[in-house]
Amino acid sequence: MGGVVHLSTVKLGRGFLVCLLLWGFFSLSYAARSGVSKQKFEVKKHLNRLNKPAVKSIQSPDGDMIDCIPITKQPAFDHPFLKDHKIQMKPNYHPEGLFDDNKVSAPKSNEKEGHIPQLWHRYGKCPGGTIPMRRTKEDDVLRASSVKRYGKKKRRSVPLPKSAEPDLINQSGHQHAIAYVEGDKYYGAKATINVWEPKIQQQNEFSLSQIWLLGGSFGQDLNSIEAGWQVSPDLYGDNNTRLFTYWTSDAYQATGCYNLLCSGFIQINSDIAMGASISPVSGYRNSQYDISILIWKDPKEGHWWMQFGNGYVLGYWPSFLFSYLTESASMIEWGGEVVNSQSDGQHTSTQMGSGRFPEEGFSKASYFRNIQVVDSSNNLKAPKGLGTFTEQSNCYDVQTGSNDDWGHYFYYGGPGKNQKCP
Repeated sequence: MGGVVHLSTVKLGRGFLVCLLLWGFFSLSYAARSGVSKQKFEVKKHLNRLNKPAVKSIQSPDGDMIDCIPITKQPAFDHPFLKDHKIQMKPNYHPEGLFDDNKVSAPKSNEKEGHIPQLWHRYGKCPGGTIPMRRTKEDDVLRASSVKRYGKKKRRSVPLPKSAEPDLINQSGHQHAIAYVEGDKYYGAKATINVWEPKIQQQNEFSLSQIWLLGGSFGQDLNSIEAGWQVSPDLYGDNNTRLFTYWTSDAYQATGCYNLLCSGFIQINSDIAMGASISPVSGYRNSQYDISILIWKDPKEGHWWMQFGNGYVLGYWPSFLFSYLTESASMIEWGGEVVNSQSDGQHTSTQMGSGRFPEEGFSKASYFRNIQVVDSSNNLKAPKGLGTFTEQSNCYDVQTGSNDDWGHYFYYGGPGKNQKCP
């Protein structure tokens, strides 16, 4: 009869349903396990690529492990275009005068800024013929949105001072307080940057103070070379102030990275580790510390060189990495940048600089001093037509000035969230 259902059919149906549910559960479980194991494999492969075999390893008091890597084995030489590259152990030209051999290895004893150590220096140094590299840990990579994005900035993280649509920049979650020059050809830039340890509201935010050398448009093809100090829990797993560099030749899309986390920058210096902690840092109404950074283009080879302090020539970005910067930069920016993720619908309280507004001045607000550019004659010159830019001056601000001691300078920064910056 049409209305009769046999008991055996019901049992069979239930059994089939149970089997189906179990099959689905085990399939999902297997897929999850295989997804995790695939990610672990990718992470391990990436760590093997980054962490080269060390001649010597030094444990830093901040928890970092610094590996002394043979100079010819650094990540730069994984790049196919650098397989037969002959390392240039010193620049052909230095914008501060005739180049002196001892500037590559160690600063002169009276050069105060050369004495700002990195924390790991307390426990040893790397031998000649090696470079110090901060060892990347598994957790470092796992904090990134993907293995591929580890060590990379998010897109649209360069301030565009004359943007007709400033909201575009705010959408990217990055905010700035900068001074800048444009409208000429620039072959380098220099500044002495006050070093602080700004408070970060949450792990996926950062605060940095840096120099940008820019070429190309702010669209898909932006070239950028960057260096300064940063606090980035996401990248390093702590709140320490660290020396960093960055580069990109396609507006932060596929090329470039922080420090030595991809093939690009060639380091020649055995004293300074990219991404390692800077110590000591400045205190409010207390001792002030600053670092000098100089980036310039060697007119003979075309490479972009970087110097830290008054004595450490760190290395260079080979010219082939770039398109527009192969010739010169069209814009220089100096200043601070933070990520404002607005997680609770309010402005972040992540600090920029010292976390104080510029008007508070020395020993309270953070500063850039002795700002200079390198001109077409490869001389350091005062910047002409220095402009300033900030998206929300009630959150972070910038004020310029000049005098005989500090040349062109500015105070910058702020607390982020406050009564006028909700």
